[in-house]
Amino acid sequence: MKYLCFALFLIPLNLFCQHSISGTFSPATDYTYAFLYHATPTGSDYVDRAKIDEEGHFAISLDSSLTAGMYKIVYALPPEDHNFDLIYNGKENVSISFSTEKGLEFTDSNENKLWSSYTNSMDMINRTISNYYTQESKDENAFHDIFKTLKDTQIAFEEASKGTMAATFIKANTPYIPESYEDVSIYSANLKRTFLSHVDFKDYLLQSSDFLIDRVLAYIFGMSTNTTNETYKTDIDHVAHRIGEENAEIKTMLLEMVWSRFKNMENTEVANYISDSYLMALSKSGNYLTLTENLEVYQNNQIGKTAQNFDISITEKGTTTTTTLHNLNMAEQYLIIFWSSTCGHCLDELPKVKTMLSSKPNIKVIAIGLEDDAEGWNEAIKTYPDFIHVLGLGKWDNPISNTYGVEATPTYVLLNKDKIITQKPVDLEALEKVLE
Repeated sequence: MKYLCFALFLIPLNLFCQHSISGTFSPATDYTYAFLYHATPTGSDYVDRAKIDEEGHFAISLDSSLTAGMYKIVYALPPEDHNFDLIYNGKENVSISFSTEKGLEFTDSNENKLWSSYTNSMDMINRTISNYYTQESKDENAFHDIFKTLKDTQIAFEEASKGTMAATFIKANTPYIPESYEDVSIYSANLKRTFLSHVDFKDYLLQSSDFLIDRVLAYIFGMSTNTTNETYKTDIDHVAHRIGEENAEIKTMLLEMVWSRFKNMENTEVANYISDSYLMALSKSGNYLTLTENLEVYQNNQIGKTAQNFDISITEKGTTTTTTLHNLNMAEQYLIIFWSSTCGHCLDELPKVKTMLSSKPNIKVIAIGLEDDAEGWNEAIKTYPDFIHVLGLGKWDNPISNTYGVEATPTYVLLNKDKIITQKPVDLEALEKVLE
């Protein structure tokens, strides 16, 4: 009976023996809430949130049902730019200190302190290697000492991390260590050749973290001074090969990140190479409908492509004629402007476009107003009687703007008489140069 009573006494203690994620943000006035997410290879699942008090403190209790894995703290908007990963092994509390000046520091959690200490140590050694080559040193003894330190550090952390989740990251980050002296060109080539050698793209923990994204982006954009498109394509091929055919889901996600980077760089050649060679097929086979649509919209709106068709109603002398963009035969060039009567930039730029085109009768403007309703638009278009006006209700969910991949207003697209896209000026200044 005594043993039974003792066991019953322990049950409530076990139920309440939870772990927590806590810490301090500084300066406290810059932060309001800390949101906790459980990171997975395909996204993040919301767990809980905690208010950051006036001293910057927060604490989130972890339910005993939470599994070990990668977690993410989001502390500001936009979330993709204001977050950090952490390891939760289900056995210990995690405490952090985060400041605008010093960044992130783990104050409690052997897992995270080990990984953080490792990355800090590696950063210091990598700076030493960089300084060695920057100074054009030929001292082979110094060379061997630096890389012996690198090797010893890697071995020490691998030993210290045995049995931990941090070991996965330390192993994946294994650095290249030359066996003999190498000049900067040979070392750089070998460093790049081996950069992904120890990365297991099948590993669930790596897939759930930012490690694979950071590693792939560093390989493509940070490992070579030769940034020709052919080099980019070769590097992308290598990444795709290393990920492998069996990892379709993570391959799609990683290549989408790279494709987005080239899209934002306005490097259409490489972006389309990624799409044509890998991403479109992966997206369709994985039934990623939104990604497939984004890829198709991007490809369909390149310079040299025929502009996507849409209906147009033209009213002249009280008579309305319905036609389409492709059937227009009114000018040598057409300037499509996506704008809105509620867009301050648009209301500032459209009068300037009107003035700019007053001496260019060979260009006809097609102004597509992205609106929630017609009231403000009907009033605004009275100022531009020579424009062809199209009302795009639904605003950002309008079929025409979606077809053209419009992400901001105003957006300019210049067509020739055959409705071929000839220019996509990024702003009014660029439009003015094109028209000149």
